[in-house]
Amino acid sequence: MKKTAGTLKLDQAQYRELEAFSKFGSDLDAATKAVLDKGARNVEILKQPQYTPMKVEDQVAIIYCGTNGLLSNVPVDRVRDFETEFLFFMRQNHANVLDNLRAGKLLDEDTKILRSVAADLSRKYAK
Repeated sequence: MKKTAGTLKLDQAQYRELEAFSKFGSDLDAATKAVLDKGARNVEILKQPQYTPMKVEDQVAIIYCGTNGLLSNVPVDRVRDFETEFLFFMRQNHANVLDNLRAGKLLDEDTKILRSVAADLSRKYAK
């Protein structure tokens, strides 16, 4: 989890700061918009329904997608749908990757699979 979510705290701090700043200004450059978009998506992936906590491996997999910008094509209001479909696909077709994440291992071949699955599914949600 630490390896995957390493930049999440910093990313969210930048997002919150820029979010407050952007309310006062109307012209935002592309870099600022990118930080705001990524932060908004990360906020969505961090939400969990009450009394139904996610498994650690599911959290790590979806946070990996968020921190690495793999959700950039997914509209913010569709992040929850993407997350559900992504985790279902991972459980059905790549359970070994989730098993490795549960065991605390983040292997190069696992990150390639996470990236590939996220890229394939995010095309479906592209704006």
